Amino acid sequence: MGKVVVTGARGFIGRNLIATLSARPEFEILTFDVEDAPESLAGLLAQADFVFHLAGVNRPKDLSEFAQGNTGLTQQIVDHLRALGRPVPLLISSSTQAALDNPYGTSKKDAESAVRAYGHDTGAPVYVFRLPNVFGKWSRPNYNSAVATFCHNTAHGLPLEIHDPTREMTLVHVDDVVAEFLAALEGNPHRGPEGDPEVRRVFTITLGDLAARISRFPMTRQTREVPEVGDELTRRLYSMYLSYLPEDQFAYALDTKRDPRGWLAEVLRSPAMGQIFVSITRPGIARGNHWHHTKTEKFLVVSGEAVVRFRQLEGTDVIEYPVSGEAPRVVDIPPGYTHSITNTGSTDLVTLFWASEPFDPGRPDTHALHV
Repeated sequence: MGKVVVTGARGFIGRNLIATLSARPEFEILTFDVEDAPESLAGLLAQADFVFHLAGVNRPKDLSEFAQGNTGLTQQIVDHLRALGRPVPLLISSSTQAALDNPYGTSKKDAESAVRAYGHDTGAPVYVFRLPNVFGKWSRPNYNSAVATFCHNTAHGLPLEIHDPTREMTLVHVDDVVAEFLAALEGNPHRGPEGDPEVRRVFTITLGDLAARISRFPMTRQTREVPEVGDELTRRLYSMYLSYLPEDQFAYALDTKRDPRGWLAEVLRSPAMGQIFVSITRPGIARGNHWHHTKTEKFLVVSGEAVVRFRQLEGTDVIEYPVSGEAPRVVDIPPGYTHSITNTGSTDLVTLFWASEPFDPGRPDTHALHV
């Protein structure tokens, strides 16, 4: 489709946008950021078929930098585009603070006005995105948002400072922002009630709830509890939290139970999805020989050879299912059948197990009985 210019290319949203655009060979990406020579901007814009203007100032040393970095840079861009004599589409990332009477909000609103005037005068498509708090990977802690700061501090064992836990935040995830930006690039943005494009998926949460959710993530390694990833916001927060882990802390050990039969370790558990564990079983050894009233299980051999045996509690017939890592298949374990799995090969047997409920020592629902 042509050449795309991205200002603020090394910023939080810019990096995420470019990571997605880079997988689209139909686009050539031209980038501009604060470290680049200002005079290079005009040459980049002269080649543009579409401009993503993401550069801006939100934490200046001096308040005067708001007008220069937000309004002034935007005005330079539209002036360069006007001079080209062709209607180059322009997208600007603004802020919901443009509706507020403060130096930052005023500078963003004036930048919006410059973009709208450019679109009105030239007929070029323009897209003004007023974004709330944006979160996701590569967001800078103590700079872009409280979400980034909370995730970074939690991942590094630092305290969280919360001045008003009842304060409500409106959040959008950077992946959703990028998706809407690409829809605008293709001329099909989602527009809100006022006619401007907007990000459809929006989350609201209090600072206290946000801190509580993020603070629970480190303990999942000890408890093996799966975070509540069925909740869209929690799933995205957990993803962001992991992106801040120190690079020497990506891996963690499991509590492994060892005996002459081999070993067994719980991997994950959740009241919503049950329990997953893995085992090594030595040649000739059997595991199981028990039954359940209600609990169900699934066995998956990923390496080695084995046979899974079943017998109804009142019956005498034994049912056998040969299984192998060479031809993986899942064996369901229904209630009311005593069952076992025996390593029939000459090498260690590796088996992945799922149980419909996490093991509870006070109510194990596991009753010994030889197949």
